[in-house]
Amino acid sequence: MKRITLAHGAGGETMQRLIGEHILKNFGGIKNKKIGVPLDALDDSAVIDDIVFTTDGHTVKPIFFPGGDIGVLSVAGTINDIAVMGANPLALSAAFIIEEGFSIDDYARIVNSMRKTSRYADVPIITGDTKVVEKGAAEKIFITTSGVGKKHESLEHNMREVKKYRKFNEKWLLDSNLGDGDKIIVSGNIGEHGVAILSFREGYGFESKIKSDVAPLNKMIAKILKVGGIVAMKDPTRGGVANTLNEWSQKSGVGISIMEEEIPISEAVLSACEMLGIEPLNIGNEGKVVIAVVKEKAEDVLSALRKTPEGKNATIVGTVRKSIKGVVMETVVGGKRIVEQPVGDPVPRIC
Repeated sequence: MKRITLAHGAGGETMQRLIGEHILKNFGGIKNKKIGVPLDALDDSAVIDDIVFTTDGHTVKPIFFPGGDIGVLSVAGTINDIAVMGANPLALSAAFIIEEGFSIDDYARIVNSMRKTSRYADVPIITGDTKVVEKGAAEKIFITTSGVGKKHESLEHNMREVKKYRKFNEKWLLDSNLGDGDKIIVSGNIGEHGVAILSFREGYGFESKIKSDVAPLNKMIAKILKVGGIVAMKDPTRGGVANTLNEWSQKSGVGISIMEEEIPISEAVLSACEMLGIEPLNIGNEGKVVIAVVKEKAEDVLSALRKTPEGKNATIVGTVRKSIKGVVMETVVGGKRIVEQPVGDPVPRIC
């Protein structure tokens, strides 16, 4: 008998196979003129009647970690999934599943984190649900957040900037939008969230130097939409940057070349990954975005990113090339290697 494993929820190839064989088989293929971005597209949010909608379940372990907790994670993650579509997040819902015996003080701490994060992002939590289950039926607390958004006021300007340089007819920022010559930007140092979670969970000691990057990015994204020229955005959560780039490559039918020496990563994260034998590109992030932009606007977008606190370490890491297949890294020693889609994130339960 086949059974669900942790890999089925860790992003990457295993989870994609589960979604394809069961979720899309049962829920996909709906024909409705009002659905602008359907489930089948497997983008970060769906769009119906120009309303952007998404939902996220959060089971992070531990629930408190260096740089954040399950509360800030649940709010930021859903806001970011809406914002990367080119939408302005308007409101959230939150549903709690709480284990009997859970500390009221810890619950208050989590809810306070959610309040602070939603107010910082200017995205209120306006509805939700609470359930309590018997002790042992769940692990402390799980949170599901859903969000709605509308097209950002700068999105049409952004699309006009794209059309100045190449043929482009899409209304939203989708995984399938990449074209030959587009530049790939990563908004900051990668791997911090996953390494912080793993180190704190297992007691490796890196948490004294590495904190989660978890943060809502809608305000940063709003600033770069005003610059324009962006064709796709994605927050590289489970499966990390490697999973994001491979999804883009597959859905857009293009290759992506990245330069190892340009990938932003702190010395602390790099040292931790080397010690643990983990590929930094495969590790999930919760406060970064990967951006595909027409080459003529790449430097302008990069400059705008670097003026924000969340994007101060942004870097152009690669180029879209139709002449290659998949994702190829040019290494610091002058060689090339394939960056494969991970089977799953090497750190389970990071969000």
